[in-house]
Amino acid sequence: MSAKKKKSFTRKDNLNQSKGLQKYNFIGSAAAKLHSLATEQDDADAKFKLGQAYAAGKGVRRDMAEAGKWYLQAARQGHAQAQTALALLYADGVGVAQNLAKSVEWHRLAAEQGDAISQYNLAIMHEKGRGVAQDKAEAARLYALAAEQGHAYAQFNLGVLFQRGDGVAMDKAEAVRLYRLAAAGGDAVALFNLGIMYERGEGVALDLPKAARLYALAAKKGFVVALSNLGGMYAKGEGVAQDPAKAARLFALAAEKGVTVAQVNLGLMYETGQGVAVDKAKAAGLYLLAAEQGRADAQHRLGLMYETGQGVAMDKSKAARLYLLAARQDLADAQHCLGFMYAKGQGVAMDKAKAAKWFRLAAEQGLALAQCSLGGMYVEGEGVAQDKAEAAKWFRLAAEQGFVVAQYFLAIMSEHGEGVPADKAETVKWYRLAAEQGLPLAQYSLGRFFHMGDGVAMDRAKAAKWYRLAAEQGLDLAQYCLGMMCDQGEGVATDKAEAVKWYRLAAGQGLPLAQNNLGCMYHIGEGVAKDVAEAEKWYRLAAEQGNSNAQSNLGNMFHRGDGVPKDEAEAAKWFRLAAEQGDAYSQLILGSLYEMGLGVTRDMAEAGKWYRLAGGRGHVGAPTRIGKILAMDTATREAPRLAEFSPGPSNRPIDLSPSRPSPSFG
Repeated sequence: MSAKKKKSFTRKDNLNQSKGLQKYNFIGSAAAKLHSLATEQDDADAKFKLGQAYAAGKGVRRDMAEAGKWYLQAARQGHAQAQTALALLYADGVGVAQNLAKSVEWHRLAAEQGDAISQYNLAIMHEKGRGVAQDKAEAARLYALAAEQGHAYAQFNLGVLFQRGDGVAMDKAEAVRLYRLAAAGGDAVALFNLGIMYERGEGVALDLPKAARLYALAAKKGFVVALSNLGGMYAKGEGVAQDPAKAARLFALAAEKGVTVAQVNLGLMYETGQGVAVDKAKAAGLYLLAAEQGRADAQHRLGLMYETGQGVAMDKSKAARLYLLAARQDLADAQHCLGFMYAKGQGVAMDKAKAAKWFRLAAEQGLALAQCSLGGMYVEGEGVAQDKAEAAKWFRLAAEQGFVVAQYFLAIMSEHGEGVPADKAETVKWYRLAAEQGLPLAQYSLGRFFHMGDGVAMDRAKAAKWYRLAAEQGLDLAQYCLGMMCDQGEGVATDKAEAVKWYRLAAGQGLPLAQNNLGCMYHIGEGVAKDVAEAEKWYRLAAEQGNSNAQSNLGNMFHRGDGVPKDEAEAAKWFRLAAEQGDAYSQLILGSLYEMGLGVTRDMAEAGKWYRLAGGRGHVGAPTRIGKILAMDTATREAPRLAEFSPGPSNRPIDLSPSRPSPSFG
């Protein structure tokens, strides 16, 4: 259903003669007699009734100017009904030149005599500031005078003022009392507003079945907006048995009468297949009807359909124009969507400053998604000057609303002391909140903190729990870490086959740490049948991505001819790549290859260089190698090495929502 909260209805009152005169009876064919009384006996009531005759064309030719003339004569004699009738003519400019000030003057004279219609119309003029300075308190006073005489519209309008606290102290119970009076007088709109009060529990105890009954009564009396509200109750099963098909029928009846909220709600049902078969084209058509009447949420929904090409041909420019229409009406969702279009240059020329402007407008309305997007702009310095503190401010506002991505970003900033003081306890707090909402990166990060005992007491079992939750959602880093815990028996029972399972899942996603470790498991034959060819395959995949352990392991295979043809030049190539990354073991072996001239030109200076580097890295064998020629068959018999297990933070970009990527957070 429409995301907008249902509003109580406020009647759009117009001062018009026909409405104002419905209280009075016309006299029909007695016009001649009236004329005689009016002229010969100067009878004010006869003059008023003669004016009525001319206004209605009863017994005389209809002539509003002539009607005004007779009303004026009666009004000057103090005839209250004539004063009201004349005031209405001046308000609408019928039979006389429009003059709101004169309308106010004549209504005031009649109101002071207790005429309910003039009290009501004068109240409208004070409420709207028509012909007189706007004065809501005076409007309320005048509505009250008319309401006490049983004027249903005055009772209704006064109820609206009490409901809003507009011109009077807010009093929902008094609003309910007045709506009841107006409803008893047959006012369908009052029935509708009374239904709203029962649905919200405002001024009365919450009573959804009663709200539904009141909407049904209002609809039966011809107030079609009530059909839409009743449809909403059937759609949600509130106050009535849930019945999406009936909801759709009620929305359709209201939509056919031009009720925009019903058009939007029926569009949503066609878009999502609730109560009707999914039909995106029908949804778009309904949104268009409401959008053309200026309804912002319809413009936004139709914009989404043009952006994604659902129900209509994809047209990003049209989407941007629709978002702009809704954004100018302060619809936060549309402002965010328009900001996104400017940020990506979709449907409009890319303009980061405009993107930031629209994100800010939506963020200031409290839209968490926009607050997060604006925070991202400040992190990257896109469209605004880079300001990590400002970024943290917006992330915090969204995070405090429970927006999971903002919680994750705020945790990262707290962890690294960017924009906020570094605070491990605060970091863990935000990672935990995001993790509990199921965000895999946050689950992984929380697992990392429990694993390392950083900001929390070390607890490997809890670490394994959070890694598993993230791993089961497909996060490669968590799969790798869980594999390591199963491999080493940390926080879980040692289970090499389970370790292989998780390494394989992460390796299949291209994570080099996991590819190397999976290669080790195949090489050693742990958790899986030994398969040196399979080991070489996984080492190579990791090595080509720059993993130094895999490069070293691959170098060893070529050096020993282990599962591959012995090839010292190929071995030297992989040892060099690992050595250049600071791998002490590879530096030592590369030094020995230079010392012996294996796969490289013999070069004692180069050998010494790599031995010294290995020694500087703390390799215990390096000092004894310097100046000696070593037997390479013993130097290289180290087992293939798993990657060191020290999980680090991941600042990878993730999706803010299914259709909205978040800013990268580097």
